[in-house]
Amino acid sequence: MLSLMAVFVGAVSAATASALVWLIAVITNLAFYGELSAAFRSPDHHQLGYAVIAIPVLGGLVIGLLARYGSERIRGHGIPEALEAILFGRSRMELKVALLKPLSSAISIGTGGPFGAEGPIIMTGGAFGSLFAQCFHLSSAERKTLLVAGAAGGMAAIFSSPVAAVLLAVELLLFEWKPRSFIPTAIAAATASALRVPLLGAGPLFPVTPHAPLGGEGLLFAFLVGMLAGLGSGCLTMMVYGFEDLFTNRLRIHWMWWPAIGGLCVGVGGLIEPRVLGVGYDTIHALLRGEVVGATAIGLLIGKALVWSFALGSGTSGGVLAPLLMMGGALGAAEARFIPVGDAGMWALIGMAAMMGGTMRAPLTAMIFALELTKDLNLLPGLLVGCIAAHGVTVLLMRRSILTEKVARRGYHVMREYAVDPFAAVRVDEVMERDVATVPASMPVTELADRIARHDPRVARRDGLPVVDESGHLAGIITRGDVLRALERGGNDGVTVLEAGSRDPIVTYPDEILYDAASKMLRNHIGRLPVVSRDDPRCLVGYLGRANCMSARLRQLDEEHLRERSLAV
Repeated sequence: MLSLMAVFVGAVSAATASALVWLIAVITNLAFYGELSAAFRSPDHHQLGYAVIAIPVLGGLVIGLLARYGSERIRGHGIPEALEAILFGRSRMELKVALLKPLSSAISIGTGGPFGAEGPIIMTGGAFGSLFAQCFHLSSAERKTLLVAGAAGGMAAIFSSPVAAVLLAVELLLFEWKPRSFIPTAIAAATASALRVPLLGAGPLFPVTPHAPLGGEGLLFAFLVGMLAGLGSGCLTMMVYGFEDLFTNRLRIHWMWWPAIGGLCVGVGGLIEPRVLGVGYDTIHALLRGEVVGATAIGLLIGKALVWSFALGSGTSGGVLAPLLMMGGALGAAEARFIPVGDAGMWALIGMAAMMGGTMRAPLTAMIFALELTKDLNLLPGLLVGCIAAHGVTVLLMRRSILTEKVARRGYHVMREYAVDPFAAVRVDEVMERDVATVPASMPVTELADRIARHDPRVARRDGLPVVDESGHLAGIITRGDVLRALERGGNDGVTVLEAGSRDPIVTYPDEILYDAASKMLRNHIGRLPVVSRDDPRCLVGYLGRANCMSARLRQLDEEHLRERSLAV
């Protein structure tokens, strides 16, 4: 069912991506060239002179008004908002966010904002997937699947990168690795990628001449480039949130005006270096062709980093992915003059992937994304080394990524490391108690209460006790709460433990996964389960309580922290 729904979600995401690209082109042509045209043109060829400063300021004013009187959630780069909806909003997003986010982003980028379209389209596609899911009787997990499917479909359509879009979903959005979510997400991405051909065109976005495979020396330099990109990722993250703190703590004016101030910085930066304006796809392609090198690449890196981080810190609307590609490419191109292997275009590509992988903490996405953008398959080992090096540096330097930091600042904790739940890796018979304390069905409640009061070690340490009949078979279970209730009703009248307890207890089995047994406890609001044989459900073989369940966690802690010499001679 979810896979069929994902086809529709992916198709709408592709149409939305096409509409967003068209809207960005129209606004760009109107703002910088005074033409009503949908031809995609970069704003860096304008002839406006000093008047270019006013255009991003006007765009920022409009975005501030949309955010204040429409929805504040359109501020920012989109992916943290999607994360927050998934983790803390039960995967529910609002209709006005789905409408206002692409509009505000198109205005921001079309008036020169140094952002990408992928963050807004990820949020917009995710919002549609969520809204579509809310029309049906679906669980929160199923809504999450369709939300992420919409996000992946949008990215696949924008960049013609369906595999990277699915990996982005896995590394950033799904918070699980399960067929129930992976398959619908992949279907949505494939659907959007197929529809991109008639809507936006076919082929890689930045085709390049394939490079020769890297040898050992080249991979060593790829590792160094990745480490420097990781340091750059940390600097960019600190710059973005440093400027955000500056706006939040130093400016005494309403946040509605902040995007206009950010637009002023964009306009001044665009006056000095026009290539920092807009999405910059043509500049990214020039970097990959090796046409931007040396001091020019360094100037582009510094200018884009300052303008982008200041504008993003002001709370305007726009994505992070395309700017990271440009800055990473500029870093790699600047380093190429000191590397005796390869050319500037090759190191620009490795720098792009490493910067993206380190800043977003998504190395697999970055690596495959670079391949899908260029189709330069020979560089796969170099991309792998560069992305992993950048990822390692940022993990060691920073607690959170540029995406999760924003969510954390709103008071939420985001756990990005996937691990197998120890409850899902342990069977009941590995942690259950085999020496089970039982009480006979004919025992009076008063006698059991007396034994508990005398701290009889066989019964006093148990909140629940299995009840067995004359032949030793399980007949029920009685808890301390049952004992108290029986005494309150007049336990001195000869009430037995079987009459006071539960005759049809919920049970588990030795070969059952601990996760399933713990789920039975939670669903039924109980804290213990008799363990019975599957062949004979009346044959009691063990006892499972909360403490037994926690022993699985203790085993995981031992595996993580207990260091020992284990070589047996």
